[in-house]
Amino acid sequence: MMILSGDPPRSRALTLILVVIVAVLALAPFLFPGAKAMNVATKICIFAALVASYDLLLGYTGTVSFAHTMFYGIGSYAIAIALYAMGPTWSGVAAGIAIGLPLAALLALGIGLFSLRVQAIFFAMITLAVASAFLVLASQLSWLTGGDDGRSFQLPELLRPGTVFGNIAGFEINGRTLTYYIVFVASAAMILALLRIVNSPFGRVLQAVRENRFRAEALGYRTVFHLTWANVIAALVAAAAGILNALWLRYAGPDTSLSFAIMIDILLMVVIGGMGTMYGAIIGATIFILAQNYLQALMGTASKATAAIGIPVLPNLLHPDRWLLWLGLLFIASVYFFPTGVVGKLRGKK
Repeated sequence: MMILSGDPPRSRALTLILVVIVAVLALAPFLFPGAKAMNVATKICIFAALVASYDLLLGYTGTVSFAHTMFYGIGSYAIAIALYAMGPTWSGVAAGIAIGLPLAALLALGIGLFSLRVQAIFFAMITLAVASAFLVLASQLSWLTGGDDGRSFQLPELLRPGTVFGNIAGFEINGRTLTYYIVFVASAAMILALLRIVNSPFGRVLQAVRENRFRAEALGYRTVFHLTWANVIAALVAAAAGILNALWLRYAGPDTSLSFAIMIDILLMVVIGGMGTMYGAIIGATIFILAQNYLQALMGTASKATAAIGIPVLPNLLHPDRWLLWLGLLFIASVYFFPTGVVGKLRGKK
Protein backbone atom coordinates (compact mmCIF):
# COMPACT_ATOMS: atom_id res chain seq x y z
CA MET A 1 0.00 0.00 0.00
CA MET A 2 2.84 2.41 0.77
CA ILE A 3 4.58 1.83 -2.55
CA LEU A 4 1.22 2.34 -4.31
CA SER A 5 0.58 5.56 -2.35
CA GLY A 6 -2.58 4.16 -0.79
CA ASP A 7 -4.20 3.66 -4.19
CA PRO A 8 -4.43 -0.10 -4.85
CA PRO A 9 -5.99 -1.49 -8.05
CA ARG A 10 -9.27 -2.16 -6.14
CA SER A 11 -10.10 -5.15 -8.32
CA ARG A 12 -8.87 -8.72 -8.09
CA ALA A 13 -8.88 -9.13 -11.85
CA LEU A 14 -6.99 -5.87 -12.34
CA THR A 15 -4.49 -6.81 -9.63
CA LEU A 16 -3.86 -10.17 -11.30
CA ILE A 17 -3.39 -8.59 -14.73
CA LEU A 18 -0.98 -5.98 -13.39
CA VAL A 19 1.02 -8.57 -11.45
CA VAL A 20 1.32 -10.76 -14.55
CA ILE A 21 2.39 -7.82 -16.75
CA VAL A 22 4.99 -6.57 -14.27
CA ALA A 23 6.32 -10.08 -13.61
CA VAL A 24 6.65 -10.84 -17.32
CA LEU A 25 8.39 -7.52 -17.97
CA ALA A 26 10.72 -8.10 -15.02
CA LEU A 27 11.74 -11.51 -16.39
CA ALA A 28 11.54 -10.61 -20.10
CA PRO A 29 15.28 -11.08 -20.86
CA PHE A 30 15.03 -14.67 -19.58
CA LEU A 31 11.55 -15.52 -20.85
CA PHE A 32 11.90 -13.93 -24.31
CA PRO A 33 15.59 -13.61 -25.24
CA GLY A 34 14.86 -12.85 -28.91
CA ALA A 35 15.56 -9.37 -30.28
CA LYS A 36 11.96 -8.60 -31.30
CA ALA A 37 10.49 -9.73 -27.98
CA MET A 38 13.03 -7.64 -26.07
CA ASN A 39 12.24 -4.60 -28.21
CA VAL A 40 8.52 -5.07 -27.54
CA ALA A 41 9.07 -5.45 -23.77
CA THR A 42 11.26 -2.33 -23.70
CA LYS A 43 8.74 -0.33 -25.70
CA ILE A 44 5.98 -1.35 -23.27
CA CYS A 45 8.07 -0.11 -20.32
CA ILE A 46 8.90 3.21 -22.00
CA PHE A 47 5.40 3.89 -23.28
CA ALA A 48 3.80 2.91 -19.97
CA ALA A 49 5.73 5.77 -18.34
CA LEU A 50 5.08 8.11 -21.28
CA VAL A 51 1.34 7.38 -21.28
CA ALA A 52 1.18 7.75 -17.49
CA SER A 53 2.73 11.21 -17.79
CA TYR A 54 0.15 12.18 -20.42
CA ASP A 55 -2.63 10.77 -18.23
CA LEU A 56 -1.53 13.23 -15.55
CA LEU A 57 -2.64 15.97 -17.96
CA LEU A 58 -5.59 14.43 -19.77
CA GLY A 59 -7.00 12.16 -17.10
CA TYR A 60 -6.36 14.18 -13.95
CA THR A 61 -6.68 17.78 -15.17
CA GLY A 62 -8.74 17.40 -18.34
CA THR A 63 -6.07 19.29 -20.30
CA VAL A 64 -5.51 18.23 -23.91
CA SER A 65 -1.95 18.82 -25.09
CA PHE A 66 -0.41 17.90 -28.45
CA ALA A 67 3.11 18.82 -27.39
CA HIS A 68 3.86 15.67 -25.43
CA THR A 69 5.91 14.09 -28.19
CA MET A 70 7.93 17.30 -28.34
CA PHE A 71 9.13 16.76 -24.76
CA TYR A 72 9.69 13.09 -25.57
CA GLY A 73 11.79 14.19 -28.55
CA ILE A 74 13.74 16.72 -26.49
CA GLY A 75 14.90 13.93 -24.19
CA SER A 76 15.81 11.67 -27.12
CA TYR A 77 17.72 14.32 -29.03
CA ALA A 78 19.49 15.64 -25.94
CA ILE A 79 21.06 12.28 -25.11
CA ALA A 80 21.74 11.51 -28.78
CA ILE A 81 23.49 14.82 -29.49
CA ALA A 82 25.50 14.65 -26.27
CA LEU A 83 26.77 11.11 -26.91
CA TYR A 84 27.38 11.88 -30.59
CA ALA A 85 29.45 14.97 -29.72
CA MET A 86 31.23 13.71 -26.59
CA GLY A 87 31.59 10.07 -27.57
CA PRO A 88 30.36 6.95 -25.77
CA THR A 89 31.14 8.11 -22.24
CA TRP A 90 29.18 8.35 -19.01
CA SER A 91 29.89 12.09 -18.98
CA GLY A 92 28.03 12.23 -22.31
CA VAL A 93 25.06 10.44 -20.75
CA ALA A 94 25.13 12.84 -17.78
CA ALA A 95 25.34 15.84 -20.11
CA GLY A 96 22.38 14.62 -22.15
CA ILE A 97 20.29 14.19 -19.01
CA ALA A 98 21.43 17.54 -17.58
CA ILE A 99 20.46 19.31 -20.81
CA GLY A 100 17.32 17.40 -21.81
CA LEU A 101 15.36 17.42 -18.56
CA PRO A 102 15.79 21.12 -17.65
CA LEU A 103 15.13 22.16 -21.27
CA ALA A 104 11.87 20.20 -21.33
CA ALA A 105 10.87 21.62 -17.94
CA LEU A 106 11.59 25.23 -18.94
CA LEU A 107 9.73 24.88 -22.23
CA ALA A 108 6.75 23.30 -20.45
CA LEU A 109 6.84 26.09 -17.86
CA GLY A 110 6.82 28.74 -20.59
CA ILE A 111 3.97 27.09 -22.48
CA GLY A 112 2.00 26.66 -19.27
CA LEU A 113 2.40 30.22 -18.04
CA PHE A 114 1.45 31.77 -21.36
CA SER A 115 -1.20 29.29 -22.54
CA LEU A 116 -3.04 27.70 -19.62
CA ARG A 117 -4.97 30.87 -18.88
CA VAL A 118 -6.95 30.44 -22.12
CA GLN A 119 -9.73 27.95 -22.83
CA ALA A 120 -8.82 24.29 -23.29
CA ILE A 121 -9.27 24.18 -27.07
CA PHE A 122 -6.94 27.16 -27.54
CA PHE A 123 -4.31 25.55 -25.32
CA ALA A 124 -4.51 22.39 -27.45
CA MET A 125 -4.02 24.42 -30.63
CA ILE A 126 -1.08 26.33 -29.14
CA THR A 127 0.65 23.09 -28.12
CA LEU A 128 0.03 21.65 -31.58
CA ALA A 129 1.62 24.71 -33.20
CA VAL A 130 4.65 24.61 -30.89
CA ALA A 131 5.14 20.86 -31.45
CA SER A 132 4.89 21.29 -35.23
CA ALA A 133 7.42 24.12 -35.15
CA PHE A 134 9.81 21.99 -33.08
CA LEU A 135 9.49 19.11 -35.57
CA VAL A 136 10.35 21.43 -38.46
CA LEU A 137 13.23 22.89 -36.48
CA ALA A 138 14.64 19.43 -35.74
CA SER A 139 14.44 18.53 -39.42
CA GLN A 140 16.08 21.77 -40.58
CA LEU A 141 18.99 21.92 -38.13
CA SER A 142 20.78 19.01 -39.80
CA TRP A 143 24.20 20.11 -38.47
CA LEU A 144 22.94 19.52 -34.94
CA THR A 145 20.16 16.93 -35.14
CA GLY A 146 21.10 15.07 -38.31
CA GLY A 147 17.97 16.34 -40.07
CA ASP A 148 15.56 13.72 -41.37
CA ASP A 149 18.23 11.02 -40.92
CA GLY A 150 18.46 11.64 -37.18
CA ARG A 151 21.47 10.95 -34.97
CA SER A 152 23.03 7.56 -34.32
CA PHE A 153 25.50 7.15 -31.48
CA GLN A 154 27.38 4.61 -29.41
CA LEU A 155 26.73 3.76 -25.79
CA PRO A 156 29.31 3.46 -23.02
CA GLU A 157 31.03 0.09 -23.09
CA LEU A 158 29.12 -1.19 -20.06
CA LEU A 159 25.82 -0.95 -21.98
CA ARG A 160 26.98 -2.53 -25.23
CA PRO A 161 25.70 -5.99 -26.27
CA GLY A 162 29.28 -7.24 -26.57
CA THR A 163 29.97 -6.64 -22.87
CA VAL A 164 29.26 -9.97 -21.14
CA PHE A 165 28.88 -10.08 -17.36
CA GLY A 166 28.21 -13.80 -16.99
CA ASN A 167 25.51 -16.45 -17.28
CA ILE A 168 22.46 -17.22 -15.14
CA ALA A 169 20.82 -20.61 -15.72
CA GLY A 170 22.24 -20.68 -19.23
CA PHE A 171 21.14 -17.13 -20.11
CA GLU A 172 23.86 -14.65 -21.03
CA ILE A 173 23.85 -11.39 -19.07
CA ASN A 174 25.33 -8.63 -21.21
CA GLY A 175 25.23 -4.88 -21.68
CA ARG A 176 21.92 -5.10 -23.52
CA THR A 177 20.37 -6.85 -20.52
CA LEU A 178 21.69 -4.11 -18.23
CA THR A 179 20.22 -1.44 -20.53
CA TYR A 180 16.84 -3.19 -20.42
CA TYR A 181 16.80 -3.26 -16.62
CA ILE A 182 17.77 0.41 -16.49
CA VAL A 183 14.74 1.11 -18.68
CA PHE A 184 12.50 -1.18 -16.60
CA VAL A 185 13.51 0.23 -13.20
CA ALA A 186 13.44 3.86 -14.37
CA SER A 187 9.98 3.42 -15.96
CA ALA A 188 8.60 1.72 -12.84
CA ALA A 189 10.02 4.47 -10.63
CA MET A 190 8.43 7.19 -12.76
CA ILE A 191 5.02 5.50 -12.73
CA LEU A 192 5.15 5.05 -8.94
CA ALA A 193 6.22 8.70 -8.55
CA LEU A 194 3.27 9.83 -10.69
CA LEU A 195 0.96 7.61 -8.65
CA ARG A 196 2.23 9.34 -5.52
CA ILE A 197 1.68 12.77 -7.06
CA VAL A 198 -1.93 12.14 -8.09
CA ASN A 199 -2.74 10.82 -4.61
CA SER A 200 -1.20 13.83 -2.87
CA PRO A 201 -3.05 17.06 -1.97
CA PHE A 202 -1.61 18.52 -5.17
CA GLY A 203 -3.21 15.69 -7.15
CA ARG A 204 -6.55 16.22 -5.41
CA VAL A 205 -6.52 19.84 -6.52
CA LEU A 206 -5.81 18.74 -10.10
CA GLN A 207 -8.89 16.51 -9.99
CA ALA A 208 -10.93 19.36 -8.56
CA VAL A 209 -9.80 21.56 -11.47
CA ARG A 210 -10.79 18.80 -13.88
CA GLU A 211 -14.30 18.56 -12.40
CA ASN A 212 -14.96 22.30 -12.19
CA ARG A 213 -12.20 24.85 -12.72
CA PHE A 214 -14.34 27.83 -11.73
CA ARG A 215 -15.39 26.21 -8.47
CA ALA A 216 -11.76 25.36 -7.67
CA GLU A 217 -10.82 29.00 -8.26
CA ALA A 218 -13.71 30.15 -6.08
CA LEU A 219 -12.38 27.94 -3.28
CA GLY A 220 -9.09 29.84 -3.47
CA TYR A 221 -6.91 27.41 -5.42
CA ARG A 222 -4.47 28.89 -7.91
CA THR A 223 -5.53 26.77 -10.86
CA VAL A 224 -2.98 28.15 -13.33
CA PHE A 225 -0.20 27.38 -10.85
CA HIS A 226 -1.34 23.79 -10.41
CA LEU A 227 -1.95 23.20 -14.11
CA THR A 228 1.42 24.67 -15.01
CA TRP A 229 3.29 22.46 -12.58
CA ALA A 230 1.33 19.43 -13.78
CA ASN A 231 2.48 20.33 -17.30
CA VAL A 232 6.09 20.61 -16.11
CA ILE A 233 5.99 17.26 -14.28
CA ALA A 234 4.45 15.54 -17.29
CA ALA A 235 7.10 17.08 -19.56
CA LEU A 236 9.93 15.89 -17.28
CA VAL A 237 8.64 12.30 -17.32
CA ALA A 238 8.11 12.44 -21.09
CA ALA A 239 11.67 13.72 -21.61
CA ALA A 240 13.02 10.97 -19.32
CA ALA A 241 11.09 8.39 -21.36
CA GLY A 242 12.64 9.87 -24.51
CA ILE A 243 16.11 9.48 -22.99
CA LEU A 244 15.40 5.82 -22.22
CA ASN A 245 14.07 5.24 -25.74
CA ALA A 246 17.17 6.77 -27.34
CA LEU A 247 19.48 4.74 -25.10
CA TRP A 248 17.73 1.54 -26.13
CA LEU A 249 17.61 2.33 -29.86
CA ARG A 250 21.02 4.06 -29.91
CA TYR A 251 19.33 6.52 -32.25
CA ALA A 252 17.09 9.59 -32.20
CA GLY A 253 15.20 10.83 -35.23
CA PRO A 254 11.93 12.53 -36.23
CA ASP A 255 10.09 9.25 -36.85
CA THR A 256 11.04 7.65 -33.53
CA SER A 257 10.87 10.75 -31.32
CA LEU A 258 8.79 13.57 -32.76
CA SER A 259 6.27 12.01 -35.12
CA PHE A 260 2.64 13.05 -34.65
CA ALA A 261 1.78 9.36 -35.04
CA ILE A 262 3.38 8.81 -31.62
CA MET A 263 1.00 11.40 -30.16
CA ILE A 264 -1.97 9.52 -31.64
CA ASP A 265 -0.65 6.26 -30.19
CA ILE A 266 -0.36 7.86 -26.75
CA LEU A 267 -3.96 9.08 -26.93
CA LEU A 268 -5.16 5.61 -27.96
CA MET A 269 -3.28 3.95 -25.09
CA VAL A 270 -4.73 6.39 -22.55
CA VAL A 271 -8.28 5.77 -23.77
CA ILE A 272 -7.86 1.97 -23.97
CA GLY A 273 -6.35 1.71 -20.50
CA GLY A 274 -8.62 4.24 -18.85
CA MET A 275 -8.15 7.94 -18.21
CA GLY A 276 -7.39 9.18 -14.73
CA THR A 277 -6.20 5.83 -13.36
CA MET A 278 -2.39 5.58 -13.88
CA TYR A 279 -2.79 1.80 -13.92
CA GLY A 280 -4.49 2.29 -17.26
CA ALA A 281 -1.17 3.44 -18.71
CA ILE A 282 0.34 0.01 -18.06
CA ILE A 283 -2.69 -1.87 -19.42
CA GLY A 284 -3.14 0.41 -22.43
CA ALA A 285 0.54 0.37 -23.41
CA THR A 286 0.69 -3.43 -23.11
CA ILE A 287 -2.45 -4.08 -25.18
CA PHE A 288 -1.65 -1.54 -27.90
CA ILE A 289 2.02 -2.43 -28.37
CA LEU A 290 1.36 -6.17 -28.39
CA ALA A 291 -1.37 -5.65 -31.00
CA GLN A 292 0.89 -3.34 -33.00
CA ASN A 293 3.68 -5.92 -33.12
CA TYR A 294 1.91 -9.28 -33.20
CA LEU A 295 -1.58 -8.70 -34.65
CA GLN A 296 -0.26 -8.88 -38.22
CA ALA A 297 1.46 -12.23 -37.59
CA LEU A 298 -1.63 -13.64 -35.84
CA MET A 299 -3.83 -12.56 -38.74
CA GLY A 300 -1.46 -14.26 -41.19
CA THR A 301 -1.77 -17.51 -39.26
CA ALA A 302 -5.56 -17.18 -39.04
CA SER A 303 -5.80 -16.39 -42.76
CA LYS A 304 -3.85 -19.53 -43.68
CA ALA A 305 -5.88 -21.67 -41.27
CA THR A 306 -9.24 -20.49 -42.63
CA ALA A 307 -8.02 -20.91 -46.21
CA ALA A 308 -6.94 -24.49 -45.46
CA ILE A 309 -10.38 -25.28 -44.04
CA GLY A 310 -12.01 -23.79 -47.12
CA ILE A 311 -13.97 -20.97 -45.49
CA PRO A 312 -14.82 -18.35 -48.16
CA VAL A 313 -14.14 -14.58 -47.83
CA LEU A 314 -12.65 -14.84 -44.31
CA PRO A 315 -9.07 -15.56 -45.49
CA ASN A 316 -9.11 -12.30 -47.46
CA LEU A 317 -10.55 -10.36 -44.54
CA LEU A 318 -7.84 -11.74 -42.26
CA HIS A 319 -5.01 -11.04 -44.70
CA PRO A 320 -2.01 -9.51 -42.84
CA ASP A 321 -2.12 -6.42 -45.04
CA ARG A 322 -5.44 -5.50 -43.40
CA TRP A 323 -4.07 -5.49 -39.85
CA LEU A 324 -4.52 -1.73 -39.46
CA LEU A 325 -8.21 -2.10 -40.30
CA TRP A 326 -8.65 -4.70 -37.58
CA LEU A 327 -6.59 -2.65 -35.14
CA GLY A 328 -8.96 0.24 -35.75
CA LEU A 329 -11.99 -2.00 -35.27
CA LEU A 330 -10.50 -3.34 -32.03
CA PHE A 331 -10.06 0.24 -30.81
CA ILE A 332 -13.67 1.13 -31.70
CA ALA A 333 -14.88 -2.01 -29.92
CA SER A 334 -12.81 -1.20 -26.83
CA VAL A 335 -14.28 2.30 -26.65
CA TYR A 336 -17.81 0.96 -27.14
CA PHE A 337 -17.60 -1.87 -24.62
CA PHE A 338 -15.14 -0.16 -22.23
CA PRO A 339 -16.05 3.56 -22.30
CA THR A 340 -14.11 4.12 -19.07
CA GLY A 341 -11.20 2.01 -20.32
CA VAL A 342 -10.14 -1.46 -19.24
CA VAL A 343 -9.27 -0.29 -15.73
CA GLY A 344 -12.58 1.52 -15.33
CA LYS A 345 -14.49 -1.56 -16.47
CA LEU A 346 -12.61 -3.86 -14.10
CA ARG A 347 -13.27 -1.43 -11.25
CA GLY A 348 -16.97 -1.48 -12.06
CA LYS A 349 -17.23 2.11 -13.31
CA LYS A 350 -19.85 2.93 -15.96
